[in-house]
Amino acid sequence: MAVEIEMRARFAKDVRDQLVARLRTDGEDLGQDDKHIYFYVLPDQLLKVTDNTTAGTAKITLKGSKIGQGAAFTETEFPISRNDVPAAVKVFNALGFEPTMHEAVNFRHNFRFGGVEIAVKWSEAWGHHAEFEVLLTDGASDADRTEAEAAITDVAASLGVSLMTEQELADFTAAFETAEQARKERKRATQIR
Repeated sequence: MAVEIEMRARFAKDVRDQLVARLRTDGEDLGQDDKHIYFYVLPDQLLKVTDNTTAGTAKITLKGSKIGQGAAFTETEFPISRNDVPAAVKVFNALGFEPTMHEAVNFRHNFRFGGVEIAVKWSEAWGHHAEFEVLLTDGASDADRTEAEAAITDVAASLGVSLMTEQELADFTAAFETAEQARKERKRATQIR
């Protein structure tokens, strides 16, 4: 099981434009990577069905924790056919996960800079944001994790990007989940009428 060290930042469009310009000049452009994601926010995990619309692939991912619970995520994933995305969503919903499901379209462009992968993204919930990531092998030591976090912090600072704290991430995701729940309840109430 791989370990993903991931940190995030949210910013205005002008900051996004400056970041992308800098990454195109000084980083490695890994290309467009748009995704349609069905994600299930479980108490201590995140389950996702991802349709990678740009690459024409799909996968199921289980992250061993959720956003706002630390920068290290154990990650298990496996590919599925894009044709199987609706069936995977149907299975997870039938297993009782539907109340925890959120759906999102992410427009994203991937770069590598200073050994860190950076996905510059936009989604309705997050607005303009970026994920800074270092992927470690199974069994990575605490020292490796600390080194990866330091690399991400250094790269973000050199790019002039302020990373969100764990508390900011926890607060943001809690507010999003509350708003999503209220939206779902309003939708159900409208359908009942």
